[in-house]
Amino acid sequence: KQGHVIAAFEQRRSMIAEQVHAMAKAAGGRVEEDNALLDEVSGLVEYPSAVLGSFDQDFLNVPKECLISSMRDHQKYFHILDAEGELLPSFVTISNIQSQTEDRVREGNERVLRARLSDARFFWETDQKTALEDRVERLGKVLFHVKLGSVLDKTHRLQSLTRAIVDDIGGNPDVADRSALLAKADLVSDMVGEFDELQGIMGHYYADLDGEAEGVGECIEQHYWPRFAGDALPRSLEAQALSLADKLDSLVGLYGVGEIPTGDKDPYGLRRAALGILRILIEHQHPLTLTKLITTAAEIYEAQQDVRIDASTQQEIVGFVRSRLTAFYRNQQIAATTINAVMACQPDSPLDFEHRVKAVHEFGKMAEAEDLAAANKRIGNILKKQDGNVGNSIDEAILSEDAERELHQALQSIQADCNHLFDQGDYEQGLQKLATLRSPVDNFFEHVMVMSEVPEQQANRLALLNNMQKLFLRVADISLLQQ
Repeated sequence: KQGHVIAAFEQRRSMIAEQVHAMAKAAGGRVEEDNALLDEVSGLVEYPSAVLGSFDQDFLNVPKECLISSMRDHQKYFHILDAEGELLPSFVTISNIQSQTEDRVREGNERVLRARLSDARFFWETDQKTALEDRVERLGKVLFHVKLGSVLDKTHRLQSLTRAIVDDIGGNPDVADRSALLAKADLVSDMVGEFDELQGIMGHYYADLDGEAEGVGECIEQHYWPRFAGDALPRSLEAQALSLADKLDSLVGLYGVGEIPTGDKDPYGLRRAALGILRILIEHQHPLTLTKLITTAAEIYEAQQDVRIDASTQQEIVGFVRSRLTAFYRNQQIAATTINAVMACQPDSPLDFEHRVKAVHEFGKMAEAEDLAAANKRIGNILKKQDGNVGNSIDEAILSEDAERELHQALQSIQADCNHLFDQGDYEQGLQKLATLRSPVDNFFEHVMVMSEVPEQQANRLALLNNMQKLFLRVADISLLQQ
């Protein structure tokens, strides 16, 4: 008490949140929830005391993102919005102690912020004198990676890769191509040079000011999306294509020259890029395959940069991207056994993986699931011992036991329907049909000796089990559902 220290972090945090909201209300506005800033400021002070400040209304002519960045990222101030979400010329700063001369504290913070905002206004006004298109060539002096060339080289690759993706998913190829050309141009603007977190956002503003075609500005901004877990995805088809191209180009190129994430080290954000690719493909329902996307990106590298990423490395990259699906579905409360069951089949299309996972998740809730998982595990163990020497054809004439005839007939009755459903990607309906095999499978194992001493009979029974396993494997390795 004597030293004015609030030792408990959560207590300081709660005090700051309460004071900030009260100050914003007094200014006629509100503050957005910003847990990261709240945590940071809570760690910077010992005895928090909020101070309400203001700035010249003329600064509101500068894009609000620039002003907010100046306040939030540079000064650790809380900005204030009105009911419509527009920026008010006020802010809240947190002093480290309750001052006897609060007006001087306020004036000092306002003076520092005024200088920051004046810089932002100067950059905004200066940048408007040069069109985005005229900045593109300057990207040749900005290094992307020592082995992968400049950002201008990356821009040319983005154009090629974006066009290829638009051909597959649709969208306006002219808008996509123009967006790819201008996507990185704001990196050499004064504003982004000072506030690098505004890359893409400023490109959107400048594209609109330059009179670019409708949609180009949005593509430039959104090609960086998603920027973090749970972030919004690019909305238009052209923006999705450009976002995929940007992430694929970085992932394939950097992985290809050995910049592979290890442990918790991922300096180029390749895991984030991989997850972004997966989310766009799954949530926007694009049935593209990882192999085709990565092969196309690698071919463009070889054609334009003479950088060769061999087939083996490409498959490693496919595996790296696919591996991110585990965390993606665990966050959705999908069981690890379900994910592993689908992962065992290595679907090449993330959207196809999504359909399988959801189907197996529902299948796992059925009463038949546990017994069929155990049966599949038993079948897998039996077939594994045969070293691949198992056929597919069944000779009905030597099906001697009622139980094996019953299983064969049950399999025959659903096989065509299941294959049709799986071809259509309707894995849930297909698994429901497969669930009807529970009783004949249990009966088979109870009454039939698979490894008969009669070679023809043994081969026939193994083929029967092999056909059944193959049908299940069109979805997942159900044996892995066993706990």
